[in-house]
Amino acid sequence: MNIIIRQELKEDHARIKEINDQAFKQEDESRLVNKLRKKNQFIPELSLVAETGGTVVGHILFYPVKINSANQKHITLSLGPMSVLPDYQKKGIGGKLFNEGLKRAKDLGFRSVIVVGHPKYYPKFGFIKASKWSIKVPFKVPDEVFMALEIVKNELHDKPGIIEYPAEFVES
Repeated sequence: MNIIIRQELKEDHARIKEINDQAFKQEDESRLVNKLRKKNQFIPELSLVAETGGTVVGHILFYPVKINSANQKHITLSLGPMSVLPDYQKKGIGGKLFNEGLKRAKDLGFRSVIVVGHPKYYPKFGFIKASKWSIKVPFKVPDEVFMALEIVKNELHDKPGIIEYPAEFVES
């Protein structure tokens, strides 16, 4: 299967909604993506789709957030959502989306990524518990599902704090 990873286009928006809704069996993630697209901080180059045979089958979004430390704020990227249509899952498409997104993030000067996600999936990309750096989220999640990845070695060293998500991430 030939997979092309590319930046999303406006005409992909309805398809991205379908993919998120089917992958997560709910609409929360697609609503989040639509809200984040309207914000000034949205980076179009970090909203990617996976296409095969002319059909979009996956999507990933990286979005800038802040780590609020005692007296500083540090920019990091939040990964998510990442979704692949159920019929295309477990074929490496998520990995291709992630790897291309990470490459583009690095090219744009980003130095770390955080994710609230499956503790058996994301470690294969190098994510480890964010608690290693004393980085926390402002809501309750098990320690093993909140993870971070340094794009640049030692980027998160001495940057403990709480992630400041835009309101759209935490709205119910």
